[in-house]
Amino acid sequence: MSEVLEKKEIRYIAIEGVIGAGKTTLAKLLTEKLKAELVLEQFEANPFLDKFYSDKKRYAFQTQIFFLLNRFQQQQSIVQSNLFSEYLVSDYIFEKDKIFAYLNLAGDELKLYETVASQLEKSVIKPDIVIYLQASVDKLMDNIHKRNRDMEKNMQRSYIEQLADAYNHFFFMYKSTPLLIVNATQMDFLKNQQDLEELINLIFRKDRALVEYYSPEPKGLL
Repeated sequence: MSEVLEKKEIRYIAIEGVIGAGKTTLAKLLTEKLKAELVLEQFEANPFLDKFYSDKKRYAFQTQIFFLLNRFQQQQSIVQSNLFSEYLVSDYIFEKDKIFAYLNLAGDELKLYETVASQLEKSVIKPDIVIYLQASVDKLMDNIHKRNRDMEKNMQRSYIEQLADAYNHFFFMYKSTPLLIVNATQMDFLKNQQDLEELINLIFRKDRALVEYYSPEPKGLL
């Protein structure tokens, strides 16, 4: 039986998922609906990312450390935003950095990363709820192809498959915050208003459990 949450006001909503899952699109739609403040991951600011997709082994550590420090700096601004905004929506969580680190780093580089990350995460506030957009690899690859970002043109399907497995494992073990896992393979929040409205209702539902699964299939919550 799922453990039911104590009643708590939802103010800080974070969205997660593999590259191409639709995190940013959903974050922007929720921000508009809730008149919230939006926090977007600044992946384009990473000067190593293009090189990483071309040569993962050589540029993994630089890419990961830059992301870690950049995300930490951005998270510090959330502390202030959360004091003054009624709602805050983000298209990532700080903890997700570990997914990529454990996938791409090893040995002394991973140990150094873990040392730095463990110190930084102590002062990062946690969302009130995390939405994990789970989608098939075919859907992810299709979305990546459609948006046609230069830095993602060399991205291989095998890497997305690895990421999808790593994300599933991470959220299977995830206990930090309430979690809503959404089967997004057949959903289109941008084109289907009903999908978005149903998701919002689930986010703010009073009897929400610590972990819930949602699918657009007739059975809905499992």
